[in-house]
Amino acid sequence: MSIPGSEAVEVPVLIVGAGPAGLALSVALSRYGVGHLVVERHRDTAHTPRAHIINQRTVEIFRHLGISDRFHAVATPQHLMASNLWVTTLAGLEVARSETWGTSAERAADYRAASPEPMANCPQTVLEPMLLGAARDTGAEVRFGWEFISLAQDQDGVTSVIRQRDGESRLTVRSQYVVGADGARSRVLGQAGLAVEGPDDLARAANIWFRADLSRYLAYRPGVLTWNVMPGPLPPLRLGTLICHKPFTEFVLAFMYDPEQVSLDTLGADELHGRIRAFVGDDVDAEILGVAGWQVRAQIAPAYAAGRVFCMGDAVHRHPPTNGLGLNMSIADAYNLGWKLALVLAGRAGAALLDSYSPERQPVGAQGVQRAITSLQEGAAVEAALGYEPAQPAEAGWKALGTLYEPGPAGDERRDALHKAIELSNYQFNAHGIELGYRYRSDAIVDDGSPDPTPRTPARDPQLYYQPTTRPGARVPHARLEHHGVPVSSLNLVENLGFSLLTGVGGEAWARPAAEVSARTGVPVRVHVIGGREGVTDPYSEWASLREVETAGCVLVRPDRHVAWRSTRYTPDSARQLPAVIEQALGLAGR
Repeated sequence: MSIPGSEAVEVPVLIVGAGPAGLALSVALSRYGVGHLVVERHRDTAHTPRAHIINQRTVEIFRHLGISDRFHAVATPQHLMASNLWVTTLAGLEVARSETWGTSAERAADYRAASPEPMANCPQTVLEPMLLGAARDTGAEVRFGWEFISLAQDQDGVTSVIRQRDGESRLTVRSQYVVGADGARSRVLGQAGLAVEGPDDLARAANIWFRADLSRYLAYRPGVLTWNVMPGPLPPLRLGTLICHKPFTEFVLAFMYDPEQVSLDTLGADELHGRIRAFVGDDVDAEILGVAGWQVRAQIAPAYAAGRVFCMGDAVHRHPPTNGLGLNMSIADAYNLGWKLALVLAGRAGAALLDSYSPERQPVGAQGVQRAITSLQEGAAVEAALGYEPAQPAEAGWKALGTLYEPGPAGDERRDALHKAIELSNYQFNAHGIELGYRYRSDAIVDDGSPDPTPRTPARDPQLYYQPTTRPGARVPHARLEHHGVPVSSLNLVENLGFSLLTGVGGEAWARPAAEVSARTGVPVRVHVIGGREGVTDPYSEWASLREVETAGCVLVRPDRHVAWRSTRYTPDSARQLPAVIEQALGLAGR
């Protein structure tokens, strides 16, 4: 007997949460032809800007999903992200400036060489509607205002209960898999028997989202972040940090507060406008769009999956917004899992492939949490360099700041200290190696035992500088190639759910074992001979310098553009090894 207001749905994948991770997974599954349902407890997409830095890897993922043009149409381009400012007020003294996100003359070539896509800035209030539109355009069903209640796993699938927040309706969803992309208060995580570890409430902060024309202060020094260094006994972040979301008219002013002394619910318009005026240092006509509080956390889940349930995004990694890693890691979580679900559900990969999701993504999340917390702590170096001390009176603070502009040894010492503090901030704002250089390790990756690549110069810290490599588990390096006269990236030699085997002149013999294993598994393994007269050419010899194997050797690339295996050279034995390698990469080994 059916219960009034109840509905039963059967679908291969249930996604709980329509934030960046859930919507990106929806776009991926739609592209792969996998049926799924997305439910979101909130009534619409993000109501405050939240995360906004979009790094190159994420834009590459959008490219692979066919939505990069949509993204660039709504995002702020990289050249408008350039300047990091430290000011007493926006209209007042500029104490320091740095170039960020790969925009300096020193770093721009690194970023350009590493990827076919630039970074961009795009707040969740803009990004999520773009992702939602892309998902729905490909037939995805996304239900807002439906709250996940519980799940029960069995040998054949998962039964989940969802309720409508504005009514009495209930939805029972039977799925083969459930994905929890339901944020820092994830209910799916606990229902799956998973948990996060680490401190939950290190500090409290709030965002004032507002519109105002600040172009006269920022147009000549465009950037995303402006930090306050006003002298005086002020809380962390002092008068706040200004985040530019739409040049130069839409912003967030983030400030720290003590919940024992300040209640966000009682902040009136006068106080909010007063905080904005204090930061700007001038009268401005500001329209308040919203106020939202948040907690500083340093938490990571030891495991991202349990049985048929997978968690991603803020459900499993929670940290401050320093480095802008959270949203990007969330999108990469979704991209890693999406192709694996698609191949397993199609019967072309073994369920063991899904076991690689957590061991591949969890170390990346753990590294991101640690980097974000470290960057937060290192942010205090600028104030220390200026001679600021806790509870220091304003007069003493201004005197310390004044030393920065004095001739002689004291001024030189202060200037040197400030220079070193700004250089240290590169680990937050130019950490290219953190963003692109992670390498997966799992049973789906066939390691070749080679050592980590040696930096090309000793000064190139692997956190700051991305070192391209074809080592198994790494993202395949970007090389500028041409195919029948059309420029292509090596990243684009992989299509949908297929693998690509990249080889060179003399490696044509790889085609036969690749065709055989393709026929046996039903998963295409496309062979690309790079560098010959025809087909894919290497006009700048970039692939030749990056491949790390002999000309007739090969690099096997998965659907997510990470290297599954490589062979230094072609031999009959290595050719015979290819079928076993593909089967291991598909979770079919031992079947």
